[in-house]
Amino acid sequence: MMLTVTLVSLALLLLVHHFWKKRKLPPGPWGLPIIGYLPWINTQAPHRTFAQLAKKHGPIYSISLGSVQAIVLTDTKLIKTLLSKDVTAGRAPLYMTHGIMNGYGIICSEGDLWKDQRKFTISWLRSIGCAKTGSQRRKMEELIMKHANLLINSLSKISTPIDPEDLFRHHLGSLINEVVFGTHWEMDDSRWIWLQEKQKVGTELIGVAAPLNFLPFLRFLPMFNRTMSFLIEGQIETHRFYQNLIDKEEKVLWDRSRSSNLDTNRAYTSLIQGFLIEKEKRKGTDDVDKYYNDKQFYHLLADVFGAGLDTTLTTFRWFILFMSLNEDIQSDVQQEIITVLNGKAPSMEDTEFMPITEACIAETQRIRSVVPLGIPHGVSDDIEIDGYVIPKGSMVIPLQWAIHMNDKFYANPEVFNPNNFLDEQGRFSKNENFIPFQFGKRMCIGDEFARMILFMFCVSVLQKFHLKITNKESVNLEGNPGITLTPKLFNVRFEPLDS
Repeated sequence: MMLTVTLVSLALLLLVHHFWKKRKLPPGPWGLPIIGYLPWINTQAPHRTFAQLAKKHGPIYSISLGSVQAIVLTDTKLIKTLLSKDVTAGRAPLYMTHGIMNGYGIICSEGDLWKDQRKFTISWLRSIGCAKTGSQRRKMEELIMKHANLLINSLSKISTPIDPEDLFRHHLGSLINEVVFGTHWEMDDSRWIWLQEKQKVGTELIGVAAPLNFLPFLRFLPMFNRTMSFLIEGQIETHRFYQNLIDKEEKVLWDRSRSSNLDTNRAYTSLIQGFLIEKEKRKGTDDVDKYYNDKQFYHLLADVFGAGLDTTLTTFRWFILFMSLNEDIQSDVQQEIITVLNGKAPSMEDTEFMPITEACIAETQRIRSVVPLGIPHGVSDDIEIDGYVIPKGSMVIPLQWAIHMNDKFYANPEVFNPNNFLDEQGRFSKNENFIPFQFGKRMCIGDEFARMILFMFCVSVLQKFHLKITNKESVNLEGNPGITLTPKLFNVRFEPLDS
């Protein structure tokens, strides 16, 4: 009898504690003990599940996802307000992306390490020309065009419809490789094929909605052995691969400076060289052990390479797909390209004269948000917003999909319509409810680099080819969920335009 009373009392105390903790949380759906709302999330389209819940519970709601308390935001002003604060600049408490990464890199780091590495990476990107202005900008444009032209050359040799993913991945990847690693490989190089497989499968496995993110104990179950082995063993193998690349770049760096002292103030092309130079600058300080150690080096390379390739590749593939499905809009873009460029290669200076092209790229980013769940943030301390308390340790989800597909902001949001980004005078125009690179202290640091790549690659392809899909009705636009929302396989014919 005494044991029964004790157990009942304990259960009541736990229940009271549970509701006491949640008393000031935003409203949200009920969930089951331990697993929360996870069983009701559509794993093939988690962004749609979260967007539907927003219609019921409002622009800010709480949801229990296994061991993680999540706060979902679908209001642009709320997102900008909350993500501009230091307290929300932490990393989200997800096992797959953070438990395995141990807080290294730039995506998964936080605190002083994140601040230092973000500042360093932004400085490096600007130094190599990934900025709106600067003496190196033209050199970066030339590098981008070199790889865009190689893609054009590859496409010109193909006369039948193809799914362009592999070609796009190779040529965009070669550009990213040259910038990050200081080298690139031929398409059939075994090392490059291996690295692509690791990157592609890895991003699919560690998607934000993956159950292991919220229920880490599942990693001990046999059904998750393959996933864990691929990620952990792959991490060890890729870090070994990165070290070989570091050794080669280090030799290039020091050989170049053998006859004189190393100039630590000059700009170096690759991220590897930039990191080595910064490490040399801080030699003799605690910063080397804290911020410029080997583990941080490997994870930073993986983050910049993986994020840079995956997001631009995905957006580029969606753009090609929507241009193929909307041939009338494609013709408008090509007419603009002919009028403005008159046969010359594109430059970022041309963007102000090509509003339709810019609008189509923006509309692609809107209608199929590359990261539909946004990049989740972690809350480092209790914070109050709109009368609610978001507790320390929560995960904040800035739900891009819900904003970009909101019919209050965009009429007929499921329809591809570049007029969403053109004003009455036909000029390119964005509104505040367009956040492809997110917002706040952890917004995408490679946004300008991405803009340059997308504009120059998209224009280069449409300058040379008419894109055609024969059986448009068979195309599935839902996408494959992972870290990014990638297009399902599709075949398109690249028909050379008359010169």
